[in-house]
Amino acid sequence: MTQMPSHNRAQIARFILVPSVITLVITLLRMVGELRHWSPSLFNPSAGGGGALVGITWLVPIFGIYFALKLAGAGEGPAAAGRAIGMAVLGFIVMAGGSFLAVAPQITLPGKLVIGLLLIVAAAALQFRAWPALSKALLAYGYAARIPVALLTFFAIRGNWGTHYDALPPGFPEMRFWPRYVQTALVPQLVFWVAFTVVVGSLFGSIATAIFNRRNIGVPAHGQA
Repeated sequence: MTQMPSHNRAQIARFILVPSVITLVITLLRMVGELRHWSPSLFNPSAGGGGALVGITWLVPIFGIYFALKLAGAGEGPAAAGRAIGMAVLGFIVMAGGSFLAVAPQITLPGKLVIGLLLIVAAAALQFRAWPALSKALLAYGYAARIPVALLTFFAIRGNWGTHYDALPPGFPEMRFWPRYVQTALVPQLVFWVAFTVVVGSLFGSIATAIFNRRNIGVPAHGQA
């Protein structure tokens, strides 16, 4: 059996190193593409940057599957793949509800932003109950992926780069630098997107592991009829 990669921080760092480097390269490529006004379908510079083909959001399910299969192969799979899938689905629902509560203008509940953020964090925390090793890897990868984005956004807002990193959604109120940075970059990157990485990565990873295990069960051992 290979050594389990979730024993300590150093092992987790080595485990996520290559995916983190790939993610950083794509982040820098996207920044360059937006600054140089390359194809908007590849490098969407509008607020949120949604739908851009060059981006790191698409990597979450890919690396979720990668981490899951590596961990399962090292003997650190979930106790029950079905439970892991169910917990990921529940986490996704809780995360979606928390996100809606936090930003929906029609909801006037006092403290709704804090409640929404707590629900988002809870959605990620749920994943640790079903598959702790995968959740730890995804959490570490999530921060490795999103801290550079938060740093880039800091400079983008300061310099008015005209990229999706500093673009404001329609109707967003004007405010000073620090409140704007915290609300549009720091909190979204280090709370929502990290939780998204843990939840969505767990969902795809758990499904892939269940499929892989089922296929292995269906294949007869060598030499048997």
